[in-house]
Order: sequence, then structure tokens, then C-alpha cells
Amino acid sequence: MTHRGIGRAVAATVVTAVLATTVAVAAPGAASAEGAAGAPGQNRAQAQGRQGGPLEGVWRMDGYGTVVSIDGGRLTTYDVTAHSCVPGWVTATQAGPPGPDGTVRYVMGNNAVALTPKGRNRAVDREEGGVGTKDLNRIPALPPLCTTPAPNDPLAVFDRFWEDFEENYPFFAAKGIDWHAVRDEQRRRITPATTTEQLQDVLVDMLRPLGDAHTGLARIVDGQPTPVFGGRRPGSTVRTKELTTRAGQAVAAQLTGPEQLFAGGKLGVGRLPDDVGYLRVGSFDGYTDGDYRSQVAELDRALDALLADPDRLSGLVVDVRLNGGGSDALGLHIAARLTDRPYLAYRKVARDDPADPTRFTRPVPVPVQPSDGEHFTGPVALLTSSISASAAETFAQALMGRSPHVTRIGENTQGVYSDVLIKPLSPDFAVVLPNEEYLTRDGTTFDGPGITPDLRTPVYSPEELAALKDSALSTARRVLAEDARGEDER
Repeated sequence: MTHRGIGRAVAATVVTAVLATTVAVAAPGAASAEGAAGAPGQNRAQAQGRQGGPLEGVWRMDGYGTVVSIDGGRLTTYDVTAHSCVPGWVTATQAGPPGPDGTVRYVMGNNAVALTPKGRNRAVDREEGGVGTKDLNRIPALPPLCTTPAPNDPLAVFDRFWEDFEENYPFFAAKGIDWHAVRDEQRRRITPATTTEQLQDVLVDMLRPLGDAHTGLARIVDGQPTPVFGGRRPGSTVRTKELTTRAGQAVAAQLTGPEQLFAGGKLGVGRLPDDVGYLRVGSFDGYTDGDYRSQVAELDRALDALLADPDRLSGLVVDVRLNGGGSDALGLHIAARLTDRPYLAYRKVARDDPADPTRFTRPVPVPVQPSDGEHFTGPVALLTSSISASAAETFAQALMGRSPHVTRIGENTQGVYSDVLIKPLSPDFAVVLPNEEYLTRDGTTFDGPGITPDLRTPVYSPEELAALKDSALSTARRVLAEDARGEDER
């Protein structure tokens, strides 16, 4: 299963945040033993599939390289390629009885997924904090590769890593990477005597040229993932504590008073001169220690404060320049407060053929539906930077369909949109990679270069930070003031 409602920043923290918050995770080595005992478990699942609920049994997900086993209220995943199967990271437990339509909710710590049967042999997966759905198709049993432990010698791990990307990654052509040539070159470095450290160096050397902030490598030490590499588009700004502090000071210099802080400071609400509202969204994740519903409630607290009297706002600045991602659904929740009519945010597809990177799943439309809360439908400016990644970018993409137009100001976003796959490689390694595209109505994607601003300004340059200057915010104020004057003249 993929992970979107789990916070990710741009660099190595993409691995840390995703893996560290994936709860009830089985160590790959230990779980292989369970897979080896899979024949009895498999027969038990088949028997319960006949006698029990309609979701009991084994399912293959369209795209994603994932097989899902449901047995006695327990959901486990397997990551499958043409020549390998290893237990996946997700182990979840049924929470409560099935709903009227047969939907069963499976919980992994603070994260959850809902599966809905669609007849005997099909089901639909919807992950809390994510958007869209995934299709599951029943298969008779676990693939034979999943019933015996996978080999973990250096060459087998290398081949598993290469094949995970070969069968799932959609962007080799766009990035000008010949993945087969990379394999031929790097595989020569692997021998039976290759150490874990040497293998790590090889895998990182294969990831680095991708320049993709949704790729990363983690070492598993004492059962815990430790990031060793996280991709990033070349030339991107790196978020540091000092940059965050100075950026906050530069914003504060233009606000008419202190920010109201929510979500432990990840959300900030303020006012700019001329009745312009300001919303800082530093993350789309981690607002509370609870589940997704508690995250929504905290976000609504901030939005209610922002929109307490929307008729008095002449404009609104939304700032995601320091936002490394999180939950797409939280971004849609904000967009729903900025419109009074439904519209298409984007369409979501996943690579769906291990042998053909041009084939994708059926597009799933993801709408923006107006919220029941207070709305603001006036002029909006969105501030972006190369740090703005993942859910911050799908949020920016969702606002592109809004009317009136949202003016984007600053720099290109990072250029990564997909939910991420966590693929165990061995008891020592796990890799993170994307496999989806988020499409505009006409089929465009922004993967790679990111979403471009309407008005390009400096963002977090050393000169601006030293002078506590913020050109992007100043430009937003000017644009919104011009919009307000134009409205008055009409």
C-alpha cells in the first residue's frame, strides 16, 4: 500500500517520516518466516473466504506491485516483482464490524485503510488521509514466490532493488535514464563478498542521478529504519532551522500582529495590511498525535480563525514555501473552504504494467467539493518554493482549477506528486519510490520541473533573509491590492 497521509520532507526525511510512522511493521527477515509458513495460512484464508466475510482471502492490487492477504481480521501485504516476493511493511487489524455495504476499516496505529467489496472478486481500497481509490482483484492464493523466504545475498538484494524500480517507476524516460544500462554498469560491482556498506554505496549511486525527492534508501538497524539517502531536484533549497527562523521573521515584519498558532506551530493565521488574510501551512501532517479525523479538526480550528469574518477579507495569502508534504486530503480540505462550487482538482493514475512504463491504471478523478464551513471566494495568492513538495504540490495543483484564478508567486515547486511506495529489500534495507501521476484535465503532469509560478520572485535568498526581506509576500500584497482596486472600479 502507498503512503500519503504520512508526513515527508524533501531530503532524507522522506524515508524517516514515512517509515518511522508506519506502525505495526514487520521486519522483513522475520516476516519471511511467516511467509514460509504461508501454505497453512493460505489454506486457512481460502477456507475463511468461503465461510467468512467477502474480504477474506488474497488480493492483487492494480498497479503498486502489491498483494494483500486478509485472514481473520488481519491485513498483511506482500511486495511482488517478476522474480521476488517479500513481506510488505503494512500489517493492519480490523477495527469494528463491517459497514452496511461491507466496508471494513483496518487500522495501523494512527493510520487506517477502508476496503469495500464490489461483488465476489473485486474490492476497492481507500486510505484515510489519501485521495482517490485503488482496485483489488481476488486471486486464488499467494503467489508461489511468497510462500518461501526470499534470498538476501548481495546480488539478490541488488536485483530486487533494480526490479522494484523497473516495474513501478514511471519517470525514467522523462529523466533521460537508461535503467537497463545502469543495472549492467552497477551489477558488476556486486560479488558474494560485497558488504552491507558497499551495497549501500551502489544503491545510492543508482538513486542519486534520478534527482527525485520521492526516492530514498533506509538502513534497518535493530528493527528501526534509519535514512541514508533522500533524493532532491538539483538546485533545490534545503530547509534548515536557521532558514525557517529567518523566514518567519521576514513574514512577521509584514504582518499587522503576531500569528495565531495551531497544530503545534505547523499552521499560522495572521493579518496583513489592507484586510488581507495570511495562512501559513508548514506541513500537511502531524497536526495532532491522533488519527486523520483529529488532524482535520485541528485544521478546521485554524481555518475558522482565518475565516471568522470572510466578508471583511479583501484577499488571502496562502504560504506553503516551507511545506514538505503530508496528506493530500488535508490540502483538499483547505481548497474546499476557498470555493463555493465543485470542480476537478486532478486525476490520479498509477503505473500498471511491469513491462510497459507507458501503461497506467484507469484515471480516478479527485474533486474539490465546497465545505459546509465559512468560505472565502475572493482573490487568493499562493506562495511556493522548491521546498514545496508532495502534498504541498497537489494542493497547488488543486487550486489551479479554482475560479477566480489563484496567483502563484515565488519559485517552481519541487516536482514530486505521487504517493510513495515503501519496498523492503532485505533485513538490512528498505527503499522508497513513486509510481503515480497526478494529471490535469488535459493530461499534463508537473513531475520533474514542478508547478511554475505566475510571478517569479526571489525566495529565501541569503540577501533577502539577511535583510528580513520577503519579495514573494510583498508581491502578493501588491497583486491582491490591485485586484481589490479593480473590483472597486467595477
